[in-house]
Amino acid sequence: MRVLVAEDLYLLRDGLVRLIEAYGHEVVATAATGPETLDALRTWRPDVSVIDVRMPPTHRDEGLRAALDARAEVPGLPVLILSQHVERLYARELLADGSGGVGYLLKESVFEAEQFVDALERVAGGGTALDPAVIARLLSAGSPARGLERLTEREHTVLALMAEGLSDQAIGRRLFLSEGAIGKYTTSLFGKLGITDDQDGNRRVRAVLAYLEKT
Repeated sequence: MRVLVAEDLYLLRDGLVRLIEAYGHEVVATAATGPETLDALRTWRPDVSVIDVRMPPTHRDEGLRAALDARAEVPGLPVLILSQHVERLYARELLADGSGGVGYLLKESVFEAEQFVDALERVAGGGTALDPAVIARLLSAGSPARGLERLTEREHTVLALMAEGLSDQAIGRRLFLSEGAIGKYTTSLFGKLGITDDQDGNRRVRAVLAYLEKT
């Protein structure tokens, strides 16, 4: 994969570059400010980008705004937000187009290299990788989406794990169920949420959006 790393702290940026390259991927560019990040996204259009939320010049939301602006120009451009903070409004906006290829992880929740690289590769492949803490903050903003009340307790659990970006196989391991059983649960919850095969976009992404969406 061709990867962009946008992080203003040199040691962390250098560490991310070394980690990504150690797993056989190419870091095509780095950035240390919001404007640099947007320029690099436009220039390189990487397979996936790792972007911090709060970057110079104001250290508020420059990195996340750069990601949103780039995805507005190039729909589906894969970005993985890696931050110390949950910017709830912008996180919802990041997910709103439904095209997938998005991730939002808290730095404190990434405990091992393989966990991070797995999330990065899922996002590059058009999937999602959402930190459970991010999901909790997003859900605290409003009431459940229409259709969610029809889900069983198990289907809610499967959908929550899906929102984290886990595959059916990984969800099965987490719940001690077969991949086939998880497939039946996902098919059922897709149906209850009105998400059909003939709709545009990734069904898993659409389900996650329904999970996070306000009524």
